[in-house]
Amino acid sequence: MSKTILITGSTDGIGLLTAKMLAADGHTALLHGRSESKLEVAAAEIAGNIETYKADLSSMKDVKAFAAAVMQKHHHIDVLINNAGVFKVPNPQTADGYDMRMIVNTVAPYLLTKLLMPVMTSNSRVVNLSSAAQAPVEHMAFEPNADLGDGEAYAQSKLAITMWSKHMADQLGSDGPSIIAVNPASFLGSKMVKEAYGTQGNDMSIGANILMRAALDDEFADASGRYFDNDRGSFANPHPDALDPTKNAAVVEAIEELLPKLS
Repeated sequence: MSKTILITGSTDGIGLLTAKMLAADGHTALLHGRSESKLEVAAAEIAGNIETYKADLSSMKDVKAFAAAVMQKHHHIDVLINNAGVFKVPNPQTADGYDMRMIVNTVAPYLLTKLLMPVMTSNSRVVNLSSAAQAPVEHMAFEPNADLGDGEAYAQSKLAITMWSKHMADQLGSDGPSIIAVNPASFLGSKMVKEAYGTQGNDMSIGANILMRAALDDEFADASGRYFDNDRGSFANPHPDALDPTKNAAVVEAIEELLPKLS
């Protein structure tokens, strides 16, 4: 059965490859990017049923407009893949003065997921891109002018998305979509990895294949709240902090307190 699948950050890298594979498999792929020209190029590369949506995930105003545009055209979303992420950026702060990695990698997908809940059911899935790089989340990471290094910010943002994935899954239970955090594999050959580490990286199809499985395969249907580590090729325990309900709730509380301050 054909599914409607939204993939953020799908103009290049793992996101684009995943979109190509999903469209080739007969699914409707909703592409997202922050550049109209890159969206046009990506769309031209994909054979199949696709749509494109432009949004800057460092702006919550854009995230809200993005969700509204999707819901205006679709009354049901089968899968949301929160793939978009940043590591090294020319300016590590958003227009509001917050760390770009924390906003784009953690806060934006949280808000987008919440906004799209009305068009998702208990049969839907949310696949959140985590990472093997996970570091304890400091409250100051959600404060303006946080002094975080690239690796530090990225690792905290990836543990934070893993933590809110678990918290949201626990809160929704069987009434909501399955919410799964996935480490697609370390050092894949994406633009982000090349810029961050100066290496060509491993075959990106490793990551695209696991995102396909997480989106479609039965083994992930009842995996809400779990973490899949593709370096191991199996479900595994994330950083211990993501197994602590109190710490998970604190991260969600920090995000909720931050959202009204963001434009």
